[in-house]
Amino acid sequence: MPLPANNQDIAYEEVEKAVRTIIDHISQTLAEGDRVEIRGFGSFSLHYQPPHLGRNPKTGVAISVSGKYRPYFKPGKEMRTRVMNNTSAIIPAGNDGK
Repeated sequence: MPLPANNQDIAYEEVEKAVRTIIDHISQTLAEGDRVEIRGFGSFSLHYQPPHLGRNPKTGVAISVSGKYRPYFKPGKEMRTRVMNNTSAIIPAGNDGK
């Protein structure tokens, strides 16, 4: 994937290494039970999903699902604003105006 025109002087491998480092750090921090906030982008945290009764989709048999923590991302205000301002021309799937 090519980089945007204003970043042509950064090698793809360097960008990939930087992104992997950031993701590894976020993952490690969440695994330790902490929260990560990137100003203007959003925050990563853990949300607890309590134990509940689920169903096997094939058989319909009820199964007990244990409680677990799930990673959660909440976009920051700046990110939400940018997305809303840049997606106004996108037509939602299944809503092609016909």
